[in-house]
Amino acid sequence: MSTAEIAYPRVPLRRFIREIADGPFGSSLTSSHYASEGARVIRLGNIGAARFKEADAAYISLEYFKELRQHEVKSGDLIIAGLGDTNNPVGRACVAPPGLGPAIVKADCFRARLDEGRISHQYAAWALSSSFVSGQVQTLTRGSTRARINLDVAREIQLPVPPVEEQRQIADFLDIETARIDQLRELRARQYSLVEEADFSRTYNVVRGAHVPGRRKESGLKWLGSIPADWRVGAVSHYFDVALGKMLNQERTRGKYLRPYLRVANVQWDHVDINDLALMNFPPGEQERYRLESGDLLVNEGGSWPGRAAIWNGEISEIYYQKALHRIRAIGSEIPRWLFYCLVTAERLRVFQVQGNTSTMTHLTREQLEPQRFPFPPVDVQRQLVAQLDQAAGRAKEARTLLNRQLALLAERRQALITAAVTGQFDVSSASGRGVDAT
Repeated sequence: MSTAEIAYPRVPLRRFIREIADGPFGSSLTSSHYASEGARVIRLGNIGAARFKEADAAYISLEYFKELRQHEVKSGDLIIAGLGDTNNPVGRACVAPPGLGPAIVKADCFRARLDEGRISHQYAAWALSSSFVSGQVQTLTRGSTRARINLDVAREIQLPVPPVEEQRQIADFLDIETARIDQLRELRARQYSLVEEADFSRTYNVVRGAHVPGRRKESGLKWLGSIPADWRVGAVSHYFDVALGKMLNQERTRGKYLRPYLRVANVQWDHVDINDLALMNFPPGEQERYRLESGDLLVNEGGSWPGRAAIWNGEISEIYYQKALHRIRAIGSEIPRWLFYCLVTAERLRVFQVQGNTSTMTHLTREQLEPQRFPFPPVDVQRQLVAQLDQAAGRAKEARTLLNRQLALLAERRQALITAAVTGQFDVSSASGRGVDAT
């Protein structure tokens, strides 16, 4: 946004600051200091775009609060986020709510008290949460993966500053209009959750044969319950070959036989992302062992989501896979896609969540995956049920895609409205009550 598009003077935040403080760093505030009640600790997750988020409440004892008094927050104070990420921009701000009680800010959160005779805290929160400021802050931030600012940078953020009375009108307008948008976003988010729940419930019922007529028997698995009498329950290793991929090291990224391979990050739920493929050396003696075939089931051993799985559909004729991915291939006539739906169900029910041996990362090792037992209907029934689940999953995916698009559009409109209002691109006194199109 150019200066010519801004109707108000631009003034650095420091010109309005009466007091500003950041949160305690390092050993001054660790997990050992937290308590079940006492003084509130305001964290980054509590700072929304001009909205204080009540969720994720944390506390320290009132006794320790007295030692950290220089970081105190009172109702009505301006709270600024000094750290951001893709979904939560650095520099966003909100106002501490009424009835807050004793509280402090944590590290990477700033508490400011401004000269409210010249700029209101609520307007400042909206201005700091606008794209005008976030775009400006991007040029000032430091940090590799998450943008970060310090107090010196925060003081230099320039705000568009209309007269005080106009500030109040803008803040009141945005309070009302963004609340309408937020209601629509909450509705779409609830609808998304309902689609997810219905999709899982359908999958779970199919996996356990809930709607199959006839006699039933106990499966011997607590999470599964009873199944049709002609279904089998067996270990993964009884029906499928499970193999890990090739170990990666620096030497193997060079050589005569460089080939594309899949990593943990490429395997999403029911989708293999073939963008940004890496290359590794696979000499002829290793190619048969590690080469994928269309229809192979890939399961993450580790990473952020162990157990996450997808079918390789053969988009690339020659591709391999690294260690930390299980390649699962049927020994006989079993359907890997059926096992995929069993894994989806088991992961959702937390059936095989385990801790890694040498780190805090969770793993689903080969030794843990192979003995896992799942229901197996006759193969012709597997095919029928997989076709049924695929069709339903396709409809659910379409619904989720539509809802995601609507959520993104609402978020975009909300941000555009904030930015246009605080930069004076329209007269808020004549714009209120126009409503928002949810579609």
